[in-house]
Amino acid sequence: MGLLVLLQAHKGSDDVALLADDLELELDEILPALEFAEVLGLLRVTDGRATLTEIGQKLLAGSISERKALIRDLLTQTTLFRTLLRALQNAPDHCLPEEEYTQLLELTSAPSEEMVQTIVNWGRYAGLFRYDSERRALVAIQRSPTSGSGRERDRPPMPPASTTSAGPGTPRAVAPSVDPVPRTVPWPAGAILSPENP
Repeated sequence: MGLLVLLQAHKGSDDVALLADDLELELDEILPALEFAEVLGLLRVTDGRATLTEIGQKLLAGSISERKALIRDLLTQTTLFRTLLRALQNAPDHCLPEEEYTQLLELTSAPSEEMVQTIVNWGRYAGLFRYDSERRALVAIQRSPTSGSGRERDRPPMPPASTTSAGPGTPRAVAPSVDPVPRTVPWPAGAILSPENP
């Protein structure tokens, strides 16, 4: 949430170049994050100035569980996440191995390895799926009905009968992170965004 938190500290609006400077990043390094945050409706960029929207302010004002719920709602409105979740639900054991979800994401406008990791991190942060480092796969999270406390309980699906683990030296896990009008939002080309730095 770094970029949004910083923007909030700048009274909700500031020059994009100053934000990049405060984050010790080059301007072109934060532009994709700004673009995607704008697609999600969290901020607006006009004439080189980023401004938090009402949804962005709501996100920052919420508890961690409220933030995750809002991000989950926003992500599931994107074509990319809807496609990924549909493939995950239709996959055997509700599990997509790395090769399969990477292939699927390469069909979108987000083929880079960094983008794949970003997508996985956002989906994990929002509780849309989990990452199984042993199998190097995305695994669907099955939601049970709300309990008496009003909170949803997450239950991972049963693992398949046989699993394989990654060999030594193989990258294993993706680093962990982090009520709009229903619509389908395309994933912006080249958008780099992670829960730690939206």
